[in-house]
Order: sequence, then C-alpha cells, then structure tokens
Amino acid sequence: MSDSLVVCEVDPKLLEKLKKFRFRKETTNAAIIIKVDRESQQMVLEEEHEGISPDELRNEIPERQPRFIVYSYKYVHHDNRVSYPMCLIFSSPQGCNPQQQMMYAGSKNRLVQLGKLTKVFEIRNIDELTEDWLREKLAFFR
Repeated sequence: MSDSLVVCEVDPKLLEKLKKFRFRKETTNAAIIIKVDRESQQMVLEEEHEGISPDELRNEIPERQPRFIVYSYKYVHHDNRVSYPMCLIFSSPQGCNPQQQMMYAGSKNRLVQLGKLTKVFEIRNIDELTEDWLREKLAFFR
C-alpha cells in the first residue's frame, strides 16, 4: 500500500535528464541534485555536477534540508573491474523541517521507480557522505 502513495511527482524535464544521465558516456563521477518544489509538488533539478568526488559533493548538499542525489560513481572492484553504478542518495538531515522531510520521504519511492534506481542509500548527516562510506555501500552489490 505504501508503494502506491505518491506525495510529489517527478518533473518531466527531470525525468528526461535522468534518462540521459543513465546512458552518459563519460567516465567521471557526476551528480544530479534534486529538490522538492513545495509549490508545484514536483521533484525538480536543483544542480548538476560533472567530475565531482563524494567529498566535493558533500559541500554541495544543504546541511539542514533534505535532498535527493543521483550519483554516477566510478567504482573499481576488488578484482580491478570498473563499473559506473548509478546511486540514489537520500540526504535527510536530522533537525530539518518535519513537513519537508515527509514530502521527501513520501516521494522517494516514486523517484526510485521512475528513475529505475536500484542502489538506494540514505544519510542522516552530510558528514557521512565520504568515498569510504560509498565504497562500503557499493561493495554489498559486488
């Protein structure tokens, strides 16, 4: 039942951007930062970054407001294979506006579904977003 609840829809322009992002040919890390527009009740593009490390990405995320980050990361496996997983990182900081937090939490499943995202992680403090943290999360998928 909770999977069918949709608080905010994905802006069609953002959906198109996510499709292009999935099939990008670049071999650098890249991120799309998504925010919820409370007035239109849509998830919209806030920023795009090319060649951005997890540490640099951490500096682009608000400390007191939730955000969705779709992140393409150059991941070198233990056997030296390279892959470029597309991850959704849901930044939901403690102490942010509860109404805003609920809008994001209620919209996450819709973004996962429409964006065809399978690697979904959540952070409660932006300081958690480090290269080591991301590598540890991705190691689970092998």
